[in-house]
Amino acid sequence: MGAVKWVECPRDAWQGFSRFIPTEEKVAFLEKLLAAGFRHLDLTSFVSPRWVPQMADAEEVLAALPPPQGRTYLAIVANEKGLERALATQNLTHVGYPFSLSETFQRRNTNRSLEESWPLVAEMVRATRGRLGLVVYLSMAFGNPYGDPWDVERVLEAIARLREVGVGEIALADTYGLAEPERIFAVLQKAVERFGPEGLGAHLHARPEGVLAKVEAVLEAGVLWLEGALAGVGGCPFAGDELVGNLPTERVLPFLEARGLRTGVDLEALPGLAGEAARLRTLYG
Repeated sequence: MGAVKWVECPRDAWQGFSRFIPTEEKVAFLEKLLAAGFRHLDLTSFVSPRWVPQMADAEEVLAALPPPQGRTYLAIVANEKGLERALATQNLTHVGYPFSLSETFQRRNTNRSLEESWPLVAEMVRATRGRLGLVVYLSMAFGNPYGDPWDVERVLEAIARLREVGVGEIALADTYGLAEPERIFAVLQKAVERFGPEGLGAHLHARPEGVLAKVEAVLEAGVLWLEGALAGVGGCPFAGDELVGNLPTERVLPFLEARGLRTGVDLEALPGLAGEAARLRTLYG
């Protein structure tokens, strides 16, 4: 049986909630994930509480968790201040930076242009070396709704440039959940052909009926790093379709295991955890 890297993304699930989840509730949920065998968590972000008030307790959440001990605790950062906070926080193992192929979305999401983002990426590589892992999330990797230029070669050029500056882990994101499985397969297949599968992942959003076909496309392209969230909570707040969410963990992991791909997660725990994720959305979403 082969192995697949599954990143559980409560940060992505929670960041758009209208009400603040008490820190102790966040920690309790994260501890349940660890107990069930999840080893890779995208769990918070170091951004201004003015923009994402849900993540104002990033330091407190990380300090309350057990030491990583080989697990991945990742937080998103969008600027130099966020990186500085991340480097000073205990228990963190990785930072993630959202880098878009769309000029429009990059400005909306990080308040800087693409060209202004490249020096920050280089600084993150330098500052995290030997201290934290660095993941770049390449958003709009499968197209964008803004009319900004897009084609597969642009995706490959961005990956190549990220590799050149020292980024080893890159997750291609279907930010709006618009890409069909055929395009997901085509882009990822080209990326794997040029760069190999190591260090390439897929962070997809989907409507419920499209989930497994997108997962199948990722696997067929040779990529074995996928991301999602229990109960499909979260996704892109700009998508404009409330049915588009993260890949639902409780559907995807049994599908992966049935294909002979080991996740290391207790599948029997998934229904209860999905129910807890849905409860948090009802209470605080």
